[in-house]
Amino acid sequence: MIYRILAELTMLAHFAFLLFVALGAFLVHWRRWIALIHVPAFLWGALISLMGWICPLTPLENHFLRMSGVEGYDTGFIEQYIAGVLYPAGLTRIHQIVMGVAVLVLNAGLYAWIFMGREKA
Repeated sequence: MIYRILAELTMLAHFAFLLFVALGAFLVHWRRWIALIHVPAFLWGALISLMGWICPLTPLENHFLRMSGVEGYDTGFIEQYIAGVLYPAGLTRIHQIVMGVAVLVLNAGLYAWIFMGREKA
């Protein structure tokens, strides 16, 4: 039971990290110091997608799932939990690259909006 709870907590942390990567710049708009955490986070998230790597949280979650008696998954977190919504046919390498570039472009745009908008005010 404890391993299943740890697997679920790992999955929730993974999802929270993805949300932070994608939308953390909005928190930077509120408090600039959050950029010190967000910039490395979104660069790491983009790098994982662009390079086709698997986030270290995925094997950790799989470990906890297997320890709880549940079969883990062979794909990455995004493929397992999110790709079905974004890409019903399955996540391809091109999709990963597009997502990595989207993270970079989205965050660059948000940071430009945040910091250029504050300088004009």
